[in-house]
Amino acid sequence: MIKTLIQPTLALLLAATGAANAATGLYVDPQSSAAVWARANPSDGRAADIANRIANQPGARWFGGWSGDIGSAVGGYVGAAAAANRIPVLVAYNIPARDCGQASAGGAGSLAAYQDWIRAFASALGNRQAIVVLEPDALPQLDCLDANGKAARLQLFQYAVTQFKNLATQTSLYLDIGNSSWLAPAEAATRLANAGIANAHGFSLNVSNYRTDAESNAYGIAVSNALQQQKGYGKPFVVDTSRNGNGPNGTQWCDPAGRKIGVTSRINPAGSQPEMTLWIKSPGEADGCAAAAGAFSPELAYKLIYGY
Repeated sequence: MIKTLIQPTLALLLAATGAANAATGLYVDPQSSAAVWARANPSDGRAADIANRIANQPGARWFGGWSGDIGSAVGGYVGAAAAANRIPVLVAYNIPARDCGQASAGGAGSLAAYQDWIRAFASALGNRQAIVVLEPDALPQLDCLDANGKAARLQLFQYAVTQFKNLATQTSLYLDIGNSSWLAPAEAATRLANAGIANAHGFSLNVSNYRTDAESNAYGIAVSNALQQQKGYGKPFVVDTSRNGNGPNGTQWCDPAGRKIGVTSRINPAGSQPEMTLWIKSPGEADGCAAAAGAFSPELAYKLIYGY
């Protein structure tokens, strides 16, 4: 049995909703890149499909250095979701030395700057309901850092977890640990524990990747079991299903052809693993090959809808 403390707000929501209608509890971002493009291009033959199949689905909004004043940006977003009586999904993506200098390079300029940023992020959430995914890929990518860099990154995670615990009392925080083809479950569990997951809600998998539900779900259970063995507690997890409908294309990760959107975002019945399937990566936003990382491509979006 997994021993874990689930925050009352999420536990009540899980108990009150079933898989068939749970997605109605999650916020649809009216300013997502797909929604903005569809509104601006109504005469495009792809617009209706992109609007209906992608823009009208609940998904995550990513926050980083481009977001301007982070307190205002986060506060405005969760405020809009609260007014709609929905739960927003947010991604914090500003860790120093982000993405090991690859396609999504960037992040805060110093450890102190990141601490200020993440504290303001958590404070802006306050007592409003939210789901937050913390720093996709940052823990699996520890290996690109030297010993001091690894220690500093783990300290930043621990700091962030503490801020969310103390300042964002109704937020379910998930620490990202990559995907099922990256780390062995025992190593993933060790990194999560070292990052402070004991004081977070759970962990996230498959963000911006293509691994199948069957593979991700089995891996998530294995990671939780490894946490149980190592630390005496397990944790729930969520899976990004935004682009995994056809599974991966070998080892290609950068805008591979022939991929497809997966099951839409939903909160699963209480006690399920995964706890939720979420569209964390926005379908149609490039990985950095078909277009600049994060840029919306209607061609990518349209192909993801039909799997070609």
